[in-house]
Order: sequence, then structure tokens, then C-alpha cells
Amino acid sequence: MSLRVWDERVVPRLTDLALRGDDVSELREATCAGLTGRVLEIGFGSGLNVRWYPPEVRSVTAIEPSDLGWRLSERHRAGSDLVVERAGLDGQRLDLPDDSHDNALVTFSLCTIPDPLLALREARRVVRDGGRLHALEHGIAPQESVRRWQRRMEPVQRTVFAGCHLTRDVPALVAAAGWRVEDREQDYLPGPALSRPWTYVYRLVAG
Repeated sequence: MSLRVWDERVVPRLTDLALRGDDVSELREATCAGLTGRVLEIGFGSGLNVRWYPPEVRSVTAIEPSDLGWRLSERHRAGSDLVVERAGLDGQRLDLPDDSHDNALVTFSLCTIPDPLLALREARRVVRDGGRLHALEHGIAPQESVRRWQRRMEPVQRTVFAGCHLTRDVPALVAAAGWRVEDREQDYLPGPALSRPWTYVYRLVAG
């Protein structure tokens, strides 16, 4: 199996399975709380956030590069009254007007976007003044012992999981893109110590 076939046909299914558990679902619910109006979601994936969108959300503009991921999301979209429109493949280059959305959401996607800073700046451009960015991402851990393993494992991780990075500093990226972090929580997901290079999670809201 070629690497391209692996990335296109296997990784979206593995990602859907890995990120649908109860612990992650609770974090998704908390991350989506407070979203309103027209929402830009960068990295829509298989639609695992759809069930957690509050009733105050009118519509979702979905940016999703994977055709398989979009097909997998159909079951979630079909079971919701929420209007979801796929409006692009690349979060780094949004064909959307300035100030056209009320909020933005990104979950477990900044790790794979080649230039996450560019994507976050695009979200900043598209979200109106006073709007918010809600983010749930894994990234660099605080302990140096875990960081060493993240750095060691990152080349393998990037190859096996379509460019996924383990060492990105999510709050720093968000701030560098012009967002001001207003609320932030971070910790490891439940699980054995051996999983820690993959399970340090940031949940934040920025305006």
C-alpha cells in the first residue's frame, strides 16, 4: 500500500476511531459550548463535533481536506438539523470574505496543517470583531521527559498519521496569529504514562 493511499483511505478512519471516545467527547462538548451564529470549523473531519454544537449555532462552514473524512461525516450531518456546508480543502487559504463568521472552531487539526500559524491567521481574518476561536488540540507537554519522547517519535508520527506533529505549542501559535487567549485548560487525557507523548491536550477560547 502506497503512503498516499494510506493517508487518504486509512488515516481518516483511524482518526475517527481514536477521537470518538467518552473522554474526548466530553472535551468536545466543553469546547463547543458558547459557540453561536455562523461558525467556521477548520478540520471538520468525520463530523464528531456536530452533536455538540449548541442550538445558538445557525450554520457551519466546514473546511475538510479529506474526501473520505467528509463522507464519514454524512451520518452525523444527516442526523442533525444544523446546516453544514463544505467550503474548502485548505485551512491555510480560505476562499471566504473577511468578517463573515461569528466564531471559529478547530479540534485535533492544527497538528497536521503544514502551516498552522497561517491557518489561525486566516481564521482571525474570517471571524468578525468580537468573535471567538474555540480550540481543542494535542501538543507539546510540559515535562521535559515527555518532550524528549515527543521529539523522538514525531518523525514516525508524521509519516504514519498524515503529517501529524506532537510538539506544537498550541497556545503560542494562537497568540502569534493575533488571537488573545481568554480561557485555557490543559492536561493529559486519562491513560497509562506510556501514552503521554500523544495525549497532552489543550482546550482554549481566544478572542
